[in-house]
Amino acid sequence: MQIGPYQFDGKVVLAPMAGVTDRPFRAVCRAVGATAVTAEMVTADTSLYASDKTVHRLNMQGEPGPRIVQIVGSDPQQMADAARANVDRGAHIVDINMGCPAKKVCKRAAGSALLADEALVGRILDAVVAAVEVPVTLKIRTGTSPEHRNAVTVARIAESAGVQSLAVHGRTRSERFAGEAEFDTIARVRDAIDIPLLANGDIQTPERAEFVLRHTGADAIMIGRAAQGDPWIFPRINQYLRTSQLPGAPSNAERAAVVVEHIGQIYAFYGEGRGVRIARKHIGWYSSAYRNAAAFRAEVNRMENAEEQLAAVARFFCDEAADPWSDEHQRMDVA
Repeated sequence: MQIGPYQFDGKVVLAPMAGVTDRPFRAVCRAVGATAVTAEMVTADTSLYASDKTVHRLNMQGEPGPRIVQIVGSDPQQMADAARANVDRGAHIVDINMGCPAKKVCKRAAGSALLADEALVGRILDAVVAAVEVPVTLKIRTGTSPEHRNAVTVARIAESAGVQSLAVHGRTRSERFAGEAEFDTIARVRDAIDIPLLANGDIQTPERAEFVLRHTGADAIMIGRAAQGDPWIFPRINQYLRTSQLPGAPSNAERAAVVVEHIGQIYAFYGEGRGVRIARKHIGWYSSAYRNAAAFRAEVNRMENAEEQLAAVARFFCDEAADPWSDEHQRMDVA
């Protein structure tokens, strides 16, 4: 898959997720085999870039390229300004969010709400593409509702504006995360455009990934929630796509090493106090398929000390024996 000057090996990309795909999580996913990773969505209002939350979301220090950021907003000039600001901060690719169904985003006529105004979509894309010299990409849903699926039209607008790749989640704005994603619309988008296409939604197994790629003709798939607590999904799917064989499961010690490294990076990135609190959700995701997970999470959630928390994590993941890839514990990607 080629986006601008960047060649990507592999077909499994990490979806941007607010509150999840921070720099430590991106580093873990990249290290185990994600084809590409995208930072958390940030507002196009650059006056907010000094806030602590946005400072951390914008932090790409030390990351290898290509570094991809995602911006969200509804004003063409503001979006253009945000794109320039992020390129000045080191972004190599600017992704535009027109897929988020969250009420707090849509009530500002941003995210997937933009799909209801195709003319505004065109103005935003034209403004951002003209504002920066780096590739501009776009993520959308299939439309505003099942009765108004306009992904094909939006895809053509995007290609005409100079957008260099498109990711499509197989649900509409009104469906949010309910029901099952559908891929027929994404297949129609593939027939309508020539730029790289990524398919997203309900992809949680290698077999499902292979089906989606074959059904849609997409160049790659985008994984969201299925990667929470399971970054090994990236090499698992990539190897299956290459060989039709699943890799062997990592040992408990190998899993523990990844989890400990990830949690340690969280402390270093956020500081001990905030890091301990943020680490709790990741520890919960990592441990969800293991024996005694509920009791372990309750124990960890009471801890306020990083050293104590990290020691508990190391013990748990080295000692517990379970297969978090079993059918019983499959999680659905609804990002």
